[in-house]
Amino acid sequence: MLDLFCGLGNFSLALARQARSVVGVEGDAGLVERARANARRNAIGNAEFFSADLNLDISAAAWSRERFTHVLLDPPRAGARALMPWIAQLAPRRVLYIACHTGTLARDVGTLVHEHGFELLAAGVVDMFPHTAHVESVALLAPCAAK
Repeated sequence: MLDLFCGLGNFSLALARQARSVVGVEGDAGLVERARANARRNAIGNAEFFSADLNLDISAAAWSRERFTHVLLDPPRAGARALMPWIAQLAPRRVLYIACHTGTLARDVGTLVHEHGFELLAAGVVDMFPHTAHVESVALLAPCAAK
């Protein structure tokens, strides 16, 4: 399992309790250190965390050459446009995209669907911050061949 834009590991650590292994990648080295500390504090030994600028070419990173069947993305408001071709090439069985900005979610999901042969399986909205106008949008995708 690959968690891109993992922050301090909120999703990674929960997923590690169910997955064989989880790799979390985040651009902020301080957050990566906090994710590692959180894994140690919670006795989670099957999660690794790496620092990388996910808006640049990631092909030289050792973790990027591993095989991942599931990818979770929780990018900042700018989205994850630069990663769409790489994710398509990775060909995971499932991609879960979580977004705080519906416009970039629509753009990036549209790229996976219209340019890379993915299918939108489900989408929804989660009100994570009651009494505010802020919601998180979620989209689940799979390659069309994985029906």
